[in-house]
Amino acid sequence: MLNEVLSTILDVVQSVAPWLRILIASIAIMLETSVLIGLIVPGDTIVIVAATGVTSVPEALILGAFVVAGAFAGESIGYAIGRWAGPWLRESRLGRWIGRRNWDRAETYLQRRGGIAIFLSRFLPVLHSVVPLTVGMSGYPYRKFVAWTIPACVLWSAIYISIAAGAAETYRELAGSAHWAGYAFIGIIVAGLLLVFAGKKLLGWFERRHMKD
Repeated sequence: MLNEVLSTILDVVQSVAPWLRILIASIAIMLETSVLIGLIVPGDTIVIVAATGVTSVPEALILGAFVVAGAFAGESIGYAIGRWAGPWLRESRLGRWIGRRNWDRAETYLQRRGGIAIFLSRFLPVLHSVVPLTVGMSGYPYRKFVAWTIPACVLWSAIYISIAAGAAETYRELAGSAHWAGYAFIGIIVAGLLLVFAGKKLLGWFERRHMKD
């Protein structure tokens, strides 16, 4: 039963044209960091769904390249918004909704950690959307921002696509001969996401002291 349900879901995802899946995933990641939509609807969920439709290494690499490009575009838009409208945004209704505490944490973190804060913030809840805006407001050079954010986008993309595509590929290999293939798929996804969650929590715990006044 589980195998049938998963096969149907994966077939539906795979039936979507690859270019459309790639476009949706890259736009979702771009919006996540540029206009703070990721604070409401995490872009990583969309990337995971898109990656389950991957059926070859070249397709995974293409998806990864576009997701990285989308993430980088979003970070750059966030930087530009922060540079040209950051103070206004911070005092706006949206800025107040984000919360003064999160703005202050991002500002303090950037001041104390510099480029490392830009790299690590990609893996920290809330800060991954707020830090690019804060960097733009701070006057931090764009070329240095790029040097730190692109490697973070590449690593982030590789982690999520590898988990989802690996789980889907494992399922496809086992589905015809093992009734527990669906459980293997779920196990890989859950284990991978738990490791990511634990890693983020541990990273946040280690970095927390750099965000306090």
